[in-house]
Amino acid sequence: MRAVAQRVREASIRAAGREVASMGTGLLALVGVGRADRMTDAVEMARKLVELRVFADAEGRMNRSLLEVAGTLGIVSQFTLFGDVRRGRRPAFTGAAAAEPAEALVEAVVAAARERGATVVTGRFRAQMEVCLVNDGPVTILLDTEKAF
Repeated sequence: MRAVAQRVREASIRAAGREVASMGTGLLALVGVGRADRMTDAVEMARKLVELRVFADAEGRMNRSLLEVAGTLGIVSQFTLFGDVRRGRRPAFTGAAAAEPAEALVEAVVAAARERGATVVTGRFRAQMEVCLVNDGPVTILLDTEKAF
């Protein structure tokens, strides 16, 4: 499972021309599910996102988690994180999970983050979305449960 997590001051998600979620300070995570991913990956990804220490402490150092700053976690499904462009210019998405298992695992990330105490907003699975955000820093972190990076 892969994620691109961005520390944001605010973000909104639109689908079918309507706003489906908005948030203030927190993390916006684009989450992709791979073919080999399992429930343990979803739980680990949620833990990483909720506990990621990218918010400033009293000295201005990135030392506080989402929970410590009472921030919101935005989750947007993003199968294109498994786009493979090692050959040619057109991405191949063969590493991405099929829609049904991917949706279940993205929902599991959301549920596991909520169980850890996070406030979570989401996009719409399989929808064409518009994501607007104000990246704070900018701070952008790549996460991968396979530890590929």
